[in-house]
Amino acid sequence: MNIAKNLAELRRAVPSRVKIIAVSKTKPIELLQAAYDAGQRAFGENYVQELVEKSPLLPSDIEWHFIGHLQTNKVKNIAPFVSYIHAVDSEKLLREIDKQAEKNARVINCLLQFHIADEESKFGFQLDTYKEVLNAIPFGEFKHIRICGVMGMASFVQNQLQIESEFNTLKNIFDELKTGLFKDHSEFVELSMGMSGDWPLAVDKGSTMIRIGSSIFGNRI
Repeated sequence: MNIAKNLAELRRAVPSRVKIIAVSKTKPIELLQAAYDAGQRAFGENYVQELVEKSPLLPSDIEWHFIGHLQTNKVKNIAPFVSYIHAVDSEKLLREIDKQAEKNARVINCLLQFHIADEESKFGFQLDTYKEVLNAIPFGEFKHIRICGVMGMASFVQNQLQIESEFNTLKNIFDELKTGLFKDHSEFVELSMGMSGDWPLAVDKGSTMIRIGSSIFGNRI
């Protein structure tokens, strides 16, 4: 497995406007270092304990993205150094991130996660209630959070039309929020969707961040 070659091929294929996040969960430090040496700086982790253990062992200029489901009692562990939290799905979590970011004199970038997939195991704001829920959240009170956009995960299926429909749904939510609730927030620019199996379609639908694991590091054993 040649991580540098994989990254080079990916960079040639992905438009420069799109940020590649190397999904490094369960991968050993050596592979992350190899990706770093090949120029990769944004890494995505799913598990708090694993991220906390890896972070001090790797270069300090890595931009860490927490992309998994985050429990409020774990926020304090990553608040000192995490750059982005992708899967924000409740007011309770927003308040805790704001609280822990303030303790660390930081502002943490956050993405609002939406449940676009046809799978109950996925997390996120529900499509039928998100407008009411978001309009009730006092975003102006949060001084240590920067709401930068939205995130979603498509269904793990072969049906390309279904995946396309789910990506369209998330893009429509992004557009609606950017011209509505977050119209005065210049930092609201990120649409995080697409993984190794579906990123070309996600990019075609407007994604600005793709989360790539197996196409960089190989399939999980």
